[in-house]
Amino acid sequence: MAAVVLRFCRKGLSHILRNGAVATFSPKTLGGVRQKSSVQYATRPELPKLAYRRIKGKSPGVVFLPGYGSNMNGQKAEALEEFDYTGHGLSEGVFTEGTIGTWKKDVLFVLDELAEGPQIMVGSSMGGWLMLLAAIARPEKTAALVGISTAADHIVTSFKSMSLEVRKEIEVKGVLTVPTKHSEEGAYTFTIGFLKEAENHCVLQSPIPITCPVRLIHGLKDDDVPWHISMQVAERVLSPDVDIILRRHGQHRMSEKDDIRLMVYTIDDLIDKLTTLV
Repeated sequence: MAAVVLRFCRKGLSHILRNGAVATFSPKTLGGVRQKSSVQYATRPELPKLAYRRIKGKSPGVVFLPGYGSNMNGQKAEALEEFDYTGHGLSEGVFTEGTIGTWKKDVLFVLDELAEGPQIMVGSSMGGWLMLLAAIARPEKTAALVGISTAADHIVTSFKSMSLEVRKEIEVKGVLTVPTKHSEEGAYTFTIGFLKEAENHCVLQSPIPITCPVRLIHGLKDDDVPWHISMQVAERVLSPDVDIILRRHGQHRMSEKDDIRLMVYTIDDLIDKLTTLV
């Protein structure tokens, strides 16, 4: 299993892309094996209960943030400890009423109330966006970040890139429908309210005040979220320790066996790095 590993620096991405090194990964502590844990529910005043699974271990902990409409039964989530956002999976709440702001609050609750000490946050797709937002809001609870097919600002950028005529049609209709093979309905539907609220959480228009280690994994065959978004994130985060890992045949879900191994090995390498520094 090989992946192209690009170390980001301020000299420019074009030079790095031309000179990217090929590295192979070998199993270490995690070994791709995950213990099973039972589902628990976190009660929050006047807010829906959140379903989560947790295995106690040494610091730093690892928290998985799934993508839009996904839950902790996914293959990537099964490799790590995880929870379901409001309206997702086993958590309470209405999915269609959720917003980026709603789910950001869910992540912050997990960091504040359920997690002990700094965490390595692993965000998939929309979870990668939420991962960045949470790291900005809780730097003291963030040990490192691993983004998988990170979709920072993506739905907002996609909407704004449409012609004025198309945007007006969508606003009149009240919903934006995005075709996808990852939904039983064959499409994701976003209300105008969702899009407007999401604009408040965009991060790619200015430097991103994150200084912890960041690893960004993206598939070159991702038809849902362009891999260039991970490059944009790398350009904007202030951290001096940023790696971009591009999978030549990787798709959006990155849930093939080798994809999962790469994710686990990347996390394991970060754990080694962080514990060595302590």
